[in-house]
Formats: sequence, C-alpha cells, structure tokens
Amino acid sequence: MEDCIIVGAGPAGLTAAIYLARYHLSIRLFDCGSSRAALIPRTHNHAGYPEGIAGVELLRRMLAQAETYGAVREPAKVTRIEPVPGGFIVHAGARRFQARSVLLATGVINHRPERLDDALHDRALAGGLIRYCPVCDGYEVTDRRVGVIGTGDHGMREALFLRGFTRDVTLIAPDVEHRLDAACARALDDAGIGRVDGPCGNYAIEDDRIAFDTAGGRMSFDSVYPALGSRIRSDLAVAAGAKATGEGCLEVDAHQRTSIPGLFAAGDVVLGLDQISNAMGQAGVASTAIRNLLSEQRPIRR
Repeated sequence: MEDCIIVGAGPAGLTAAIYLARYHLSIRLFDCGSSRAALIPRTHNHAGYPEGIAGVELLRRMLAQAETYGAVREPAKVTRIEPVPGGFIVHAGARRFQARSVLLATGVINHRPERLDDALHDRALAGGLIRYCPVCDGYEVTDRRVGVIGTGDHGMREALFLRGFTRDVTLIAPDVEHRLDAACARALDDAGIGRVDGPCGNYAIEDDRIAFDTAGGRMSFDSVYPALGSRIRSDLAVAAGAKATGEGCLEVDAHQRTSIPGLFAAGDVVLGLDQISNAMGQAGVASTAIRNLLSEQRPIRR
C-alpha cells in the first residue's frame, strides 16, 4: 500500500514526487513516457535558467531530484483508477497497485495539423519552425513572420496574442474556409492580421522556413503555431467518477482535490494556464494537501 500514486511524470507529477518524498511518504510515480514537456526544444521562461533549458533535460533533473529522496518511478501506462474503501487500486495493464491517495498529472495532447508527416513535424518542432505555446515562446518570434493555423474564436485569440510580438501574423484556416463571425473578422482587421483560407498541405522546410500550400498559394513562415486545440487526458479520473468541465478539464478545489475523496489533480489536466510554473505550483499545493489528509487518517511520525 503506497501513501500516494502519481500518474504522469511531467513537471506537475515530478514536482509532486519531490514534495511527497520529502514528506517521508511512500510514493510510486507512473511514467508512460509521453510528457508534453519533453517536446520543448528549449524553454526560456522557466525561472532560474537564464540560458534556457531543454524539456528533456528539465525532466531528467527533476526525476533525479525525486529519486534522491526515495521516489520510485514505474515506466508503465495506467489503464484504470478504481476507488475502493481506504484508497484506490491503480491498474497498469495486468498489474494492480494499491494506494491511500492518487494524484493525476496526465496533462494534455496538442492536436497537430493534418497532412503533416510526423518526421517533418518533429524536425520543424526541434528547429522552432512549429511552436505550440505563444505564452512560453512568443518572445522568440519577435518581429518574425508568423502563421497561425486555426480559425474561429480560438484561432483569432491566438493570432491576436501573437500580434503583441510581431506585426507579421497571418491566420490560415486548417480546412477549406474560415469560420469567423463578424466580431472575429473585425478584431483581426483592426489588428492588421491577414487571413487565408485552407486547406493546408504539402508541408516542407524550405530556406529555413516552414512552407505549405493554402488557398492563397504557397506560403512560408519563420514559425507556425497550430491553434487546433488539445485533448485533455482526464479519462482515467472521469471513468472513476470525477467531475470535469465540458472540455474535459478536471474540476478541483483550492487544494487541488477532485470530486472523489483522495483523488487529486494538478497541471494541464486542470483548467488554467498551461505553463510549467503553474503546474509546479499546483503540484506543491496538492502534495501538501495529500500529506495533511494522510496525517489526519494516521498521524505521520518519525
């Protein structure tokens, strides 16, 4: 019986592992190897790293820190969380693990542009030609030529956000035509943001830019942001009975408690700013709440 099982080994899960291990609790950290943070070529807005740090290196350092205090990493995918009297049974394939509490830190998966080859996508991502987080790296496209693949209110809002970094922003519809109401179109026009219909296709890296075909002809950009939404990985908690928003974000209180007693959530799987710093802060809150809950059940003593 573990004191806590953490599902997800991104910044939220690893921060929780550090906190909980330092609270002298027995924890098991499940890592299926798909943290979105691992895709970051180099983050420059994470405090304490003035030269930036690669996502995989940040995760490596955080895991090493957690293991220093006794955290155990389990390289497996959790398939089910089962609430039972006194805690939970966590299923990882054919194996079962028991825990007094569970912290879900499974994050989200960004939707990628269709018709974009995986190998080309990864090359473009590594070179900063494709980016997913203007909050994280909008500064890096200052005064550059930027494309936003998206439409509707979401696409408009991302294009407007990036307009704060560069004058040269174009919104490209992922499919045939834009789906923009009058207010969206007016906001784009007022900001001087161009818009082009799709579909997008025939992606390639040309002259150190990402290029592709549109209804307006072939276009190339220094960076392209897919504003296509994401899939929130809350299925495990929702299947167990936890409440979530219509979009799938888990609903939590000020202590990161879900609607299921003993089940906590932190990071991008919770509604809020999808940022490493925010995920780490939520993990610190959740970890302390978990420690206090377990101490109420059975006082923690050395």
